[in-house]
Amino acid sequence: MTAEHFDEVLDGLRQRQPFRVFTVELTGGKRFEVDHPGALVVRDGVAVFLAPGGVPIWFDHENLSQFIGARSNSGP
Repeated sequence: MTAEHFDEVLDGLRQRQPFRVFTVELTGGKRFEVDHPGALVVRDGVAVFLAPGGVPIWFDHENLSQFIGARSNSGP
C-alpha cells in the first residue's frame, strides 16, 4: 500500500459516521482495535494510535497487513 493510499483509507475510516471500531493487523500478526477516531493521528504514511492508558502504537504503510472491519477494498 502506498503512503498516500494508507493516509486516505485511515482518514476515511476515522471520519465514518457513525464511527465504527476497526482492527489493524500488522505484518508480524499483531492486531489492535481502533476504538475512537480521536485516538488516531495519520500523516505521510505513518500513524500512531493511542491505546487505552495512553500507550502509543506506531505503524506505517509498510508494516500494515490489513484493516479488518473496513470496506473490502481497504487492504493493501
